[in-house]
Amino acid sequence: MTMHVNARLAEILSVLGTVDPISQGVGTVTTGWISAANHERFMALIQTGVLGAAATVDAKLQQATDSSGTSAKDITGKAITQIVKATGDGKQVEINLRAEELDTNNSFSYFRLSVTVGTAASLIAAVIYGDIAKNQVA
Repeated sequence: MTMHVNARLAEILSVLGTVDPISQGVGTVTTGWISAANHERFMALIQTGVLGAAATVDAKLQQATDSSGTSAKDITGKAITQIVKATGDGKQVEINLRAEELDTNNSFSYFRLSVTVGTAASLIAAVIYGDIAKNQVA
């Protein structure tokens, strides 16, 4: 891969999925399913604002065989340490993923981010970035 020393970061990173900033009630919110075909590396950035009383936030990456979520399952080792109210207001955490970490032997080629808020509504947001698109590599 050629280094793009004169490229702006916005030209190198692609935003592939988001959980727009929201006061998320107790429950789970996910991004759409993202194809891993066009990038080799990905990063999910999860952010919290003020968490509700005794709230928790969990996040993980899941994989599927198509864009509909067929055969969805968690990606081993791709979850955050639970964020808790006592230390979790205004935090950012990331989960990194390489395309080869998907279960490609069993045709898993899509992934998504799943964020779960427990106990009380909390302010959250998330973005999934992809590195240089394969068709941009010189």
